[in-house]
Amino acid sequence: MKKVYTLVISFGILLALWQAVTMAAWFPPSLLPPPAAVAAALVKRAASGALLLDVGASMYRFFIGYILASVLAVLLGLCLGWFPAVWHYVNPVVQFLRPISPVAWLPFIVLWVGIGDAPAIAIIFLAAFFPALLTTVSAVVHIAPVYLKVAQNFGLNRRQTLLHIVFPAVFPAIASGLHIAVGTAWIFLVAGEMAGTQSGLGYLIVDARNNLQADMLLAAIVVIGLLGLILDQIIRVFEEEARRVWGLGITEGRRS
Repeated sequence: MKKVYTLVISFGILLALWQAVTMAAWFPPSLLPPPAAVAAALVKRAASGALLLDVGASMYRFFIGYILASVLAVLLGLCLGWFPAVWHYVNPVVQFLRPISPVAWLPFIVLWVGIGDAPAIAIIFLAAFFPALLTTVSAVVHIAPVYLKVAQNFGLNRRQTLLHIVFPAVFPAIASGLHIAVGTAWIFLVAGEMAGTQSGLGYLIVDARNNLQADMLLAAIVVIGLLGLILDQIIRVFEEEARRVWGLGITEGRRS
């Protein structure tokens, strides 16, 4: 109840400031529509059924890119973290590629895979992959030595230790990385959908911009923000549950 109350107050203040700026006429309505105009555009889009199709297309691309990135990053991160000598050579390449914005790869992605869903999925994949990978590697490298001693006492081999001891122990830390990856992937969703898609929230923004529909453009931005907030809350619950069940499982120690 307290969280709902906080959300209502926060968004109430934001709407009040927005309304005050529009009433002060600092910007014409064509540049900054009032909340009522944006709400009307949003209701009209929703009533026609087009908004549901836009959200469905965006969520489809997002979840494919995010799930593929998460699975690959966690599997690769477990292996690289388990073999620090290999990670020692891979890490410079990862640190070189990681700061490059996924949007910078967009021209090549379009040339390689064409237009449509593929570029958007690829952009989301790149945005989510590196945060999940680095968090997983760090968690495995910094795992508490007691877990490895337990595995040794039970006579587990390397594969059994990695799958049955290490992975459960570091999963809460991995969940934190997946939480970060959700935010970064969602940020780049719009940029990915601007590359030749004919549906989705990113396409809606481009279409509204081209038709000078500022109210619809802001409505699309509002929907993106609300969906991002919902996704963040869902993954936050998942992360907190992982911490409650498995604890932290890492220390400041470092495996050699």
